[in-house]
Amino acid sequence: MRVNLTGETLEVRLAWWEKIVGLLGNIRVDRVDVSEVEVLQEPVRAAMASGMKAGLRVPWLMYIARTIRLDQAFVVRRGVPGLAFAVHNHGALHRVIVSTPEAAELARRLGEGS
Repeated sequence: MRVNLTGETLEVRLAWWEKIVGLLGNIRVDRVDVSEVEVLQEPVRAAMASGMKAGLRVPWLMYIARTIRLDQAFVVRRGVPGLAFAVHNHGALHRVIVSTPEAAELARRLGEGS
């Protein structure tokens, strides 16, 4: 999984196997539709607390999944900080959490753009 941030978009690009086991596709959102950006030190804990999910779920280790209501997506791993953000104008999806070593830098850059 890679997180790409350009002047116009934020994109979460999944590997082929992550798409299959997580029942997800790549997530591409216009930067103007991203808000409530934060860095989570324990993103797996946030995923575990979010209710019923469909996809790969290994409690306390990894989640590549969406909630049953399809309003939240998770691509998180234990020991890797998470970038959490709200999404607007993207169908049912309202919140995304992804683990990336660059979470703090991406959050800073997203904050500068708002």
